[in-house]
Amino acid sequence: MTPRAVEALRAASIVAAEDTRSAQTLFRRLGLVPSRVVSYHEHNERTRAPWLVDRLREGEDVALLPEAGTPLVSDPGFRLVRAAVDEGISVRPLPGPSAVLAALAGSGLPPDRFSFVGFLPRQQAQRLATLADLADRRETLVAFEAPHRILETLEDAQAALGERRAAIAWNLTKPTERFLRGSFGELLAELGGWEHVRGEMTLVVEGAPTARPDLDPGVDDAIRALLAQGLGPRAIRDALTPVVGAPKGTIYNRAVELSQ
Repeated sequence: MTPRAVEALRAASIVAAEDTRSAQTLFRRLGLVPSRVVSYHEHNERTRAPWLVDRLREGEDVALLPEAGTPLVSDPGFRLVRAAVDEGISVRPLPGPSAVLAALAGSGLPPDRFSFVGFLPRQQAQRLATLADLADRRETLVAFEAPHRILETLEDAQAALGERRAAIAWNLTKPTERFLRGSFGELLAELGGWEHVRGEMTLVVEGAPTARPDLDPGVDDAIRALLAQGLGPRAIRDALTPVVGAPKGTIYNRAVELSQ
């Protein structure tokens, strides 16, 4: 942690911690004795945020402490920050290690342009649809994933995006930090032989090739006909993908272009 972050915890009237047990371990290692520690997590955020805003209105300082990583990035806290901003209360981010940036920097994939897409959907149909929407994105993609779903996600990414280079990073900034790099197929072959896959995972995937796949001229005619019938780009994508054989994202983006 940075000295500024340690001082912020020391000076706070209230520390709102995602996991109070982890917080107490941190305080002991830093030699801190915060005046008050309360829980703040996804299950009580709706009710706890207004209470904390009331404390802020009264002039108290509140420190928001996630269990790990950067606050609000796939962690609770957005309700509190939005409410504080709406009240004109000062919000000061004091970031520490970021799994998104650490994974990107160590992936070996282009870091100059990237999109962070959070956790991919748990259900396969929704996950495939999300990946299809990302298929034509040129920038590097970064996502969080649970270890028990990583094999399914790699298979779905291979089906929706085609064979691409990727990297999996887990337990970043910890002694057990590790990277795997290779194509989807190579990663699947490696992880498929493991008895257990554990840890906090970040998946980094290279962007789409620069050259856009050519579509048969007849596809444009079919898209225009379906648009004339009142179908939207998503419905057109789902209707034509099995017939045309092009990536879902390519058909979807073309439907968006023609609809405009």
